[in-house]
Amino acid sequence: MNIGIIGTGFLGKAVAIRLLNTGHKVIVYNRTKSKADSLKNLGAIVANTPKDLAQDCELVITIVKDSDAVESVSFDKNGITYGKHEGLTVADMSTINPISSRKIARKFSENGISMIDTPVMGGPKLAEKGELVVMVGGKKGVYEKYKHVFEKIGNKTFYLGENGSGHAMKLAMNLQISLLALALSEGITLAKRAGLEPKLFLEILNSTYFKTGMSELKGPKMIDGNFDPSFTLKMMKKDLDAINDAAKEFGTSLPMATLANEIYQNAVTAGLGELDYTGILAFIEKISKLEK
Repeated sequence: MNIGIIGTGFLGKAVAIRLLNTGHKVIVYNRTKSKADSLKNLGAIVANTPKDLAQDCELVITIVKDSDAVESVSFDKNGITYGKHEGLTVADMSTINPISSRKIARKFSENGISMIDTPVMGGPKLAEKGELVVMVGGKKGVYEKYKHVFEKIGNKTFYLGENGSGHAMKLAMNLQISLLALALSEGITLAKRAGLEPKLFLEILNSTYFKTGMSELKGPKMIDGNFDPSFTLKMMKKDLDAINDAAKEFGTSLPMATLANEIYQNAVTAGLGELDYTGILAFIEKISKLEK
């Protein structure tokens, strides 16, 4: 089976590598074609358009910036729908508003194409190891048809229900990440302000059940000022936009998400958007006058 990957950023590239390493034939497309060249050297075929990719694939996985980008690669001229054929399925692994996801799924259905949403938890390193957590929304039969593919990408998959369910859960998960990064940053900053050693703060935190994977794996890097991105701060800000938009559409209030969105926006405005999302520490230190 040919599998297509549209979007070869950090995650898209890693998913493509994982599928290539597990014996699949992979066709990739990226708007900036040069960003897909390294995958060509690993055995992937680089398509000129989403249409060309879709024509040659049974399953197309989209991993792009936002819902506008999903719509563009799907329905614009030379988009996925122009390469439709019997049995074509689209799996959207982007992080987008679940309401938008449902609209996109309906539009695909009108064009005779099945769509499921399959966002994931875990970064590029886990993707290459096949250790992502995959959250699925859409028709269960479509998911089960391709379950074996997602089990190559992730070590756990969760079927959640109708279209948009996967994206709703992904936003709930990313809200946790954004707030954990803020809490960890402010804890480090408070310890510094009190004249305490930040590494000792981490050691004590990680000795309790309040520890997290972030405090154990990202914490030491944060203290060292290492913010090499696995997921950028500006992308976290984009996800917080989606979280707050979804909350409004679902008729609920998320006060911490609203505040977090403002803080991450200020960090992006301050020029920190290309740092890892844990670079929010650099912003907290900046406004706390602890900038190195």
